[in-house]
Amino acid sequence: MTESQELVKINQILDTVCDPEIPVLTVRDLGIIRDLKRHVDGTVEVVITPTYSGCPAMHTIEVNLRAALQDGGFEKVRITTVLSPAWTTEWLSAEGRQKLSAYGIAPPAENSMDKKALLGEQRALECPLCHSQNTEMISQFGSTACKALFRCLDCLEPFDYFKCH
Repeated sequence: MTESQELVKINQILDTVCDPEIPVLTVRDLGIIRDLKRHVDGTVEVVITPTYSGCPAMHTIEVNLRAALQDGGFEKVRITTVLSPAWTTEWLSAEGRQKLSAYGIAPPAENSMDKKALLGEQRALECPLCHSQNTEMISQFGSTACKALFRCLDCLEPFDYFKCH
């Protein structure tokens, strides 16, 4: 197998590894794969950046990446975590944003930082279920630390919002 064929195979394998907290998203959808290296000794190194430095899913993601690559025939695997530059929701793929919405989670709004929260104001978010913008925040914290809990005032359904950072 040529080096380029190996890289294609590695990338195909990486595209199968999902986020354990939001299984509809792959690690590539999340944008946490920062680099991929093939070392002379045959080691495959995957460089990742967590969505935030205390993300409890990162260990599981590392284990899943290693297992997927080893199952794919790559025996020597190294997962390296880098914190700089810090991950941002701008690294989410367009497909990932669509997957979030279809899954019932409002994707991060454009203009990453939501300074309205500092002023006690709320951002108008689109409900991923009925597409109304008549929504309100219930809690800054949702089912995971990277999500906030909202409710649609039209369909009355609660939904998670993938917070911007």
